[in-house]
Amino acid sequence: MGGTLVSGSTEGSGQILLVGSSGGHLAQLVALEPWYRNRSRAWVTFDTPDARSLLPGEEVVWAHHPTTRNVVNLIRNAFLALKVMRQRRVDAVITTGAGVALPFVVAARLRGVPTVYIEVYDRIDSATLTARLCRPFLSAMLVQWEEQRRMYPEATVVGNLL
Repeated sequence: MGGTLVSGSTEGSGQILLVGSSGGHLAQLVALEPWYRNRSRAWVTFDTPDARSLLPGEEVVWAHHPTTRNVVNLIRNAFLALKVMRQRRVDAVITTGAGVALPFVVAARLRGVPTVYIEVYDRIDSATLTARLCRPFLSAMLVQWEEQRRMYPEATVVGNLL
């Protein structure tokens, strides 16, 4: 991943944007806490009770939901992503999916911001739709199981987050 994504001080740099639907996607991002603990960050997720309980005191941008088969919210989130990327200095977008990921990955890529997708741990036999859609816009694809490399040969195996 390179640069401030992996090591070193982030003093004077922008934010890491952690993007994920609430539920398991968000829980897997939260599990990265040892990595992001000392980094400037903001979250993009849905305004749900579990998200509020997992992110107390964190800076959160509430995305529009539901996203499954909801074109209106996809468009609303696309405008939200463009606004967030325009208003903030974002060093990287890290996401585990699902539906909220695509607009933020595309908006980041359009601005030359590195994008990292971490495939969820419970999809071993088939690729998620969001990962397939995001793939052309990614700087890096990470997986949690060696078996997931069948779907993503270019991916780096990082091990289980949960």
